[in-house]
Amino acid sequence: MSSINTFQTFWSGLNWSVLTNMLMTVIPALICITFHEVSHGFVAYKLGDTTAKDAGRLTLNPIKHIDIFGLLMMVVFKFGWAKPVPVNMNNFKNPKGGMAITALAGPVSNVLLAAVILLVYGFLYTPLAGAGSFGAVVAQMLLTTAYLSCALAVFNLIPISPLDGSKVLFSFLPEKAYYTLMRYEFIGMFVLLAIVWSGAFSNFLVNWTDSFYNWLGGIADWAYLLTV
Repeated sequence: MSSINTFQTFWSGLNWSVLTNMLMTVIPALICITFHEVSHGFVAYKLGDTTAKDAGRLTLNPIKHIDIFGLLMMVVFKFGWAKPVPVNMNNFKNPKGGMAITALAGPVSNVLLAAVILLVYGFLYTPLAGAGSFGAVVAQMLLTTAYLSCALAVFNLIPISPLDGSKVLFSFLPEKAYYTLMRYEFIGMFVLLAIVWSGAFSNFLVNWTDSFYNWLGGIADWAYLLTV
C-alpha cells in the first residue's frame, strides 16, 4: 500500500509542463528533419542514384532519419541535423551538378514546408483561436514546426562541410579541388562542432532565421485576410 502511495505522490509531483514543452519541440523537429532527408534521397533517386532508396531512407518514418545528437541540438539550440541520407554521386550523369542539386533539395524542402505550414496556420487562425487550450497547442505546434524548418534551412546553407551549402559552393570549383575537399569532408564536421559549441555563429543564425521566418510570416497574414 505504501508503494502505491509513493508512486501516486511521485506521479502527482511530476512537472508535466516540462514534458509537454519538450514534445512541442521534439515532434516539430522530427517532422523537419524527416522532410529534409527524404528530399535529399528523392531528388538523388530522380537524378539516377538509388542508394537512399536501397537503404530504405525514402520513408517518412522519422526513426530512419534520427541522429540523436543532432536532434538534441535541434531541441535545445534550434539548430541541428539528421542522419545523412547516403548518396553515391558517381551514379549521376553530372556528379558535381547532381550532388549540388541533391544537397540544395534539403534546405529548399524546409522552406516549402515552412511556407505551407504558415499558410495552413493563417487559414486556421480564427478557428484555432476559438478552440481554447487545444487550439493554442495546435497553433504553437504549427508555428514551432515552421520556425524549426526555417532554422534547418538556414543552418544547412552554411558553406562548411558536411552541410548542404558546402556541396553547392564546392560544385563551382575545379574538379581536382572539388574531389580533394569532398575526400576530407569529415574534417569539416569537427570545425562545425567547434563553431556550434563556441556559440560563434549563434547570433548570426538566430538573426537570419528570425528574419526569414518573419518574412515568410506574410504568407500567414495573407491567408488570414482571405478568411475575414
